[in-house]
Amino acid sequence: VLFLFSGRTQFKVVIKALSPKEVTRIYTPRPLDRNDGTFLMRYRMYGSVRKGLKIEILYGDQHVAQSPYILKGPVYHEYCDCPEEDPEIWQNVMSCPSQEPQITKDFISFPTIDLQRMLKEIPTKFSQTRGAIVHYSILNNHIYRRSLGKYTDFKMFSDEMFLSLARKVHLPDVEFYLNVGDWPVEYRKANDTPGPIPVISWCGSVDSRDIVLPTYDVTHSTLETLRGVTNDLLSIQGNTGPFWENKTERALFRGRDSREERLHLVKLSKENPELLDAGITGYFFFREKEKELGKVQLMGFFDFFKYKYQVNVDGTVAAYRFPYLLLGDSLVLKQDSQYYEHFYIGLKPWKHYVPVKRNLDDLLEKIKWAKENDEEARKIAKEGQLMARELLQPHRLYCYYYKVLQKYAKRQASKPEIRDGMELVPQPDDRDSVCSCHRKKPLREDL
Repeated sequence: VLFLFSGRTQFKVVIKALSPKEVTRIYTPRPLDRNDGTFLMRYRMYGSVRKGLKIEILYGDQHVAQSPYILKGPVYHEYCDCPEEDPEIWQNVMSCPSQEPQITKDFISFPTIDLQRMLKEIPTKFSQTRGAIVHYSILNNHIYRRSLGKYTDFKMFSDEMFLSLARKVHLPDVEFYLNVGDWPVEYRKANDTPGPIPVISWCGSVDSRDIVLPTYDVTHSTLETLRGVTNDLLSIQGNTGPFWENKTERALFRGRDSREERLHLVKLSKENPELLDAGITGYFFFREKEKELGKVQLMGFFDFFKYKYQVNVDGTVAAYRFPYLLLGDSLVLKQDSQYYEHFYIGLKPWKHYVPVKRNLDDLLEKIKWAKENDEEARKIAKEGQLMARELLQPHRLYCYYYKVLQKYAKRQASKPEIRDGMELVPQPDDRDSVCSCHRKKPLREDL
């Protein structure tokens, strides 16, 4: 049972198994007050229920909205390996969108996927120069992989996401190469000879042909929800700082020295402290500048939202903080960039954020504009926040991963195989993951 005090209002949220005969442990932290009349309720199950769940949301003793909500069973906990055999059923249950514009765009260059060519070309072309390619095969819903190159530690994020997805839905048989480095790798155009090959990456750019998946950061955040103590895409939404009118009327930036424009920001800040508060928290690329520009202490991310305006400047590639900044209720001033994440295609400048030139020449002018047009600035901040809430929900990320694998699988010109040097990535086998599957198996005439 949960209590939430909002002024004098008392909400109570009760989540329990639908059947009195079933008992399960469910962790339900306090609802997150999103400061706009909406609350985000999270829960994590540590056991599965066959009949379903009953979710009651009470105001005093009165049910709120359509409470009680019935979630028909079976409802499985995260580590339960009970995939839905029919992907159409799973996609409907998950409310997956019928198409994702970025996926459609990414696959235009690849009407067919020649696995044999990739097998010959990728290990020599990309893994030796970049050293951050992981070769995956998914067969019969089991995940196999081999690392090509020295810098593949970030495969822990992709491993975990593919395993999590495979526990929920039966994945297509598919063989692909994932670039776990920072930069996109395939820059050949569709009409080049030879043409581009479909490498999957976490970040795209306007002049590359990589197929983009949600970044390791957004992926990790989704998997970590209610599991760790890190900021995640949901907890941010309940920690957006003071109301708009009480925020500090300056733009904020904190970050490492991973791009020269970030140093320029600090200079602008020193000259215009009434408009901008920018500081470098760690030097790695431009150590010689530390004496001149100074170094500031790290700042808790929730404290960013004490400021009315947030400056988003690229790091080595796209700044992976952008989704988090959008989910706050500050106005985001975004540097023009050739780099993008999977969801940027759904955002429009001047509707969801304020664009800033790549060299930051118009940044101060944009901050002044926001100060002089407070209502308009607030509206853009709100639109950006609402769009980010929609695009970055956990189920949308699972849908996105599945759709990329599905579209890729349909284009393969030959059957995927387990290649020499690949090892099985096992599902967790600890006691927490033990569960019984109760999905109805589809009746097949050919059985």
